Amino acid sequence: MRNTIKVERARKNITQANLAEVLDVSRLTVHSIEAGKFNPSIMIALKMAQYFETAVEELFILEESD
Repeated sequence: MRNTIKVERARKNITQANLAEVLDVSRLTVHSIEAGKFNPSIMIALKMAQYFETAVEELFILEESD
C-alpha cells in the first residue's frame, strides 16, 4: 500500500512532528506510516483524512501486489 501523506503534509506546510501532535501519536509513527513500514489503525487513517480534508482512499492506495 502506498500513501500520499508526505504530499499532503507539504501542502499544509507541516512537519511530521506537527502531524503526530494532531493525531496524538509519535513522530516515529508518522514517519513509519509515510515510509510504508506501518499501516495505521482505522482511527488514525480517519483522523488523517479528516485533517487533510480528503477521503481515506485518497491518502492510502491499495496496489495490485498488496
